[in-house]
Amino acid sequence: MATFAIHYTYDDRSAERDELRPPHRAYLGELADAGTALAYARYDDDGAPGALLVFDAQDSPAVERLIAADPFMEAGLVVHHEVRAWPAIGPWTA
Repeated sequence: MATFAIHYTYDDRSAERDELRPPHRAYLGELADAGTALAYARYDDDGAPGALLVFDAQDSPAVERLIAADPFMEAGLVVHHEVRAWPAIGPWTA
């Protein structure tokens, strides 16, 4: 398994994101329960709306399959995403 950082860039439809946030969080919660989603949260600053997710997965194609089923992705609320292998080190990864 490998660690991946996934960056989401959202479009400007904040009302639709608010509406879909419960199923989005439930989906990510299921992935967390399975040990796949290690961390996830929206950015909470003045930059472009988006989020950072950290997954443990076999490879990039597996990550792409997982995020394709995210309700935000299915609804087209994520206008850009990037999946990067992230060989994290430190106490959080122990």
